Amino acid sequence: MDYKNLCEQVCEISKTVGEFIHNENRKITAASIEIKGKHDFVTYVDKASEKKIIDALTALLPDAGYIAEENTSVKVGKEFNWIIDPLDGTTNFIHGLPLYAISIALQQNDEIVLGVVYEINLKECFYAWKDSNAYLNGNVIKVSDNISLNDSLIATGFPYYDYERLDEYMQLFVYLLQNSRGVRRLGSAAVDLVYVACGRFEAFYEYGLRPWDVAAGSFIVQQAGGLNYDFKGGDNFVFGKEIISCNSHVADELLDICKKYF
Repeated sequence: MDYKNLCEQVCEISKTVGEFIHNENRKITAASIEIKGKHDFVTYVDKASEKKIIDALTALLPDAGYIAEENTSVKVGKEFNWIIDPLDGTTNFIHGLPLYAISIALQQNDEIVLGVVYEINLKECFYAWKDSNAYLNGNVIKVSDNISLNDSLIATGFPYYDYERLDEYMQLFVYLLQNSRGVRRLGSAAVDLVYVACGRFEAFYEYGLRPWDVAAGSFIVQQAGGLNYDFKGGDNFVFGKEIISCNSHVADELLDICKKYF
């Protein structure tokens, strides 16, 4: 498998579909928005984008299956499965906030081997493949080298359907707010993760996430020299609905604090 060539083709697919999404932004109306669950929205743009992505990826790997947010395809591959979020940050998109992305990862058996996150508004394509560096628009990226949370800028997100751990989550939020350079909530987990990968954030944490939110971004963080954990310090962060992603210097400190509250 030529992962590099495959990754480059996925980048081009992301850019093409990203242009479609960008052009459709001006056409969104209240009638275009469907409600999947409480504060969980979808538009025709999400669905059309996912179909475009799946059609293009099928041409690259005909036998691969899909784990995709909008269930455009439920095909399961024996070896390869694409994990796709066609529009991560839909709430931002429908409100006209310029931060949303396409996220595509490739899973080979139980291993993520390729990740692409394309932030549409800034036209920033983050990507990596098995045994490669991580890249942003052709340039190698690395996680930051800040050594303490006190000197860190941290990203998070807030759950919109699972509030069972909200009290503990807010206690952790308050602690980090008081013991870091700040906490940001951008509204796209995929973007948060690749911003860790390129050193804009030192860390990102959130629960209530799905595989398509984190599979590509967490892989790019890994290839950029960062670390990913679930809240217990384990490796069940793609399918476990919770993730801590950070540089290696702040990992122990952040994990200890998370374990205190969770």
